[in-house]
Order: sequence, then C-alpha cells, then structure tokens
Amino acid sequence: MYFILFSVLGCLSTCHGFGERDENQDHCAPLKQLLESSSVSVELSKKGFHREAITTVELRPDVLGAVRVLLVHRWPRGVYIDPYQLASLSDQSDWRILLDSAIDLELPAHKTSGFVTYVYPSPVGPTPRMLKVTIPVHGRYHEPSFDGKTFTSVDIGAPELLLRTEECTQYNSLGPHSIMEAPCTVSNSSTCLWVKVQHQQLGPMRFQFPVGDGSLVTPVCGGTLLATMICCVALSKYMWKHRLI
Repeated sequence: MYFILFSVLGCLSTCHGFGERDENQDHCAPLKQLLESSSVSVELSKKGFHREAITTVELRPDVLGAVRVLLVHRWPRGVYIDPYQLASLSDQSDWRILLDSAIDLELPAHKTSGFVTYVYPSPVGPTPRMLKVTIPVHGRYHEPSFDGKTFTSVDIGAPELLLRTEECTQYNSLGPHSIMEAPCTVSNSSTCLWVKVQHQQLGPMRFQFPVGDGSLVTPVCGGTLLATMICCVALSKYMWKHRLI
C-alpha cells in the first residue's frame, strides 16, 4: 500500500519537474535565438577632440516579445562623455544613458580614471529590432611627450550587448553565453541578471589625439616669463613717465 503511494507521488513529482523545465525552455527559446543571431557594429565619425561613437544593434529574429536590451560601454581615462550634453540630447533620442560615476570635465587624462556607460532603449513601446546609438565622445588633454611623439592613441573596446527577459529564469540552458549583473533600468534602482551576447570579436576603436612637445616646456616657460617681465617694466616706465600713479 505505502509502496504504491510513494511510487505515485514520485511519478507526479517527476512529471511536474519535467513540465516546469519544458515550460522554462519555451520561455527561453526566443531569448536563445536572439543570443545566437543578433549582431553589434561600431563606427567613428568626426575628427579631432570631439568625436561620435555610433553603435548599431540588430536583433534577429523579429519575434522580440518582452526582451530587454542593454549596451555596456567601458571607456578608458583618455576620453570623457559630457553628462550635460547627454541631458540635452535625451529629448531627441530613443535611448537613455546611465553613468556609473561622476565625470569631471576639466581633468587631464593622467589625473582621472575610466568609467562605464549603460545604454537603454526608450522604455516607451516595444523593443525595436534595430537600435542605433550615437554617443558624443570627447578627448582629454594628455601629458606632453618627451620622446618626439606628436600624437597619442586611446583604444576603446567594443560595447557589450546584454539581453534579458522576465519569463526566462533558468539561464543555465543559454550556454556558452555568460551571465552578468547590471542595473535593470536607467533609474538604477535595482540590479538584474543579464545574458551577454558572444558576438564576433570586434577590434578596438582607436582615437588619435595631439600632444605637446615636452622638450619645449623649459624654453616656453622661460620665454613667457621673460616676455611678462619686459612688459611689466615697460608698463611701469610708461605709467611713471606720464604720472599715472
């Protein structure tokens, strides 16, 4: 009697487990398709200290459902993003950007550190199949070079594309894609688990910025000091001659 009862309970438990697993796999199927077929491309525009990094995300197939998208840019200390400029552009774009730290616009490159930006599509409406993000990037001033170089290079890695959905909760079926923790929304009120798309390895973007000649520091400073002293003496003689003091 007890043997039959335990056998029935065990069978029901096993069937329930298989049912839950199959249901979760059904919920994760659209996300898995997106992870395997979505793509990211990056290009640079403009020249000089003020550039634009244009990132294009193409999500395939077209069945997106409730999939959420997040782009993570990891910027080196040689560049910065102006948060005031981002605020002025937010009303004209269909994306929002979250900065992981405060940015000092005046510091030179050697006195600051890198930072991370989280780019979210607009929460209004469904997730678009193609997302194009243009981020204004500005170069910082660098220390002068003492080895004759007139330019310095700043390499910026490709952004990371992260996806998630509320329905898919068992991420172990999405390998070999790695799992990351990041803010759920641009409000940064909580963190969620995201799945990183293992897209084709993109080479780093390279910025070239002009730098000063360090060997000229002493003569330039000396010449500036000498010119200042000559001007002060000449101005003092003029004022004394014309009794302006």
